[in-house]
Amino acid sequence: MPRGGARLLEGGPIAAEIRQAVSEDVAAYLRRHGRPPVLAVVICGRDAPSMVYLHQILRSCEKVGIEGRLVEVDGAAAEASVVDAIQTLNADPAVNGIIVQMPLPGTVRLGAIIDAIDPAKDIDGIHPLNAGLLRLGYDGFLPATAHAAVEILRRSGIEIEGKRAVVIGRSAVVGMPAAFLLVRENATVTVCHSRTADLARHVKDAEIVVVAAGHPGLITGPMLRRGAVVVDVGINVVNGVVVGDVDLESARAVASAITPVPGGVGPLTNALLLAHLVRAALDQETGGGQGSERRELGSGTRRPIRVPSRAPNRLDDAGAATVESRSVATTTRGAS
Repeated sequence: MPRGGARLLEGGPIAAEIRQAVSEDVAAYLRRHGRPPVLAVVICGRDAPSMVYLHQILRSCEKVGIEGRLVEVDGAAAEASVVDAIQTLNADPAVNGIIVQMPLPGTVRLGAIIDAIDPAKDIDGIHPLNAGLLRLGYDGFLPATAHAAVEILRRSGIEIEGKRAVVIGRSAVVGMPAAFLLVRENATVTVCHSRTADLARHVKDAEIVVVAAGHPGLITGPMLRRGAVVVDVGINVVNGVVVGDVDLESARAVASAITPVPGGVGPLTNALLLAHLVRAALDQETGGGQGSERRELGSGTRRPIRVPSRAPNRLDDAGAATVESRSVATTTRGAS
């Protein structure tokens, strides 16, 4: 463990490298089309942590030349209104990617919203098609936060293969995808959740801990194994201050490396989301979409779906080269 406490795994420098590559991709796209790629962000109601993330995304878009389009639906609106807004964006050829800001109002079913998104524009990987491709080890759009949680380990030189990892949180958009990605990096993974008995025992055994529970201060230093690596995915606002799910100060005294909040997973999540958007724009530009044939996707949406013929081999560097010679921010790859 470094002297003076755990090494801070900061997402900013990695995100800057990815944004540079994305900026080059966007400039090339603009030259070809006379307009930038467009990311549509759908928001239904205004939740404090969501607004923090929303403004970060829109600022990130501006920095790289992407047009960020905010689509705001009244928080009291019916579910059908949110679905209609998404389907309008699906049908708009100028829109290359769509994300829906969470959480949703209690009157809006998450499943209905997920099903409504065109998988070819689902750059945050929440549609069942992309989720299934992830689970089976094929190309698809990854949930950006889960992607960032694993990418920050890889790009920081943290060894994953053979390590005991615990993921705290089993959500379909962060916890479970992060667990699948760690398994594909050959970690031995345990998923803990609100019904897990003796959480502290599982955490104490882990060499890598990914926390995505949405509970500020859930994990403290005494719960950790000495020398553990901690990835804090939580974004919580407590008394006007953004904090994670891990008590940073006590954890730093025990861990060997830890992501701060803010400044850890968040900046990398935003950068990877933009890289996913550029990949979607390239797919749509070449007519590939997400596939070569049309089939029913639910909610009346029809789009091409790409189902690759084989699983990839490894997780590519998101910023290795411009989009002219590579797929940007491709999926985590590896043995299942």
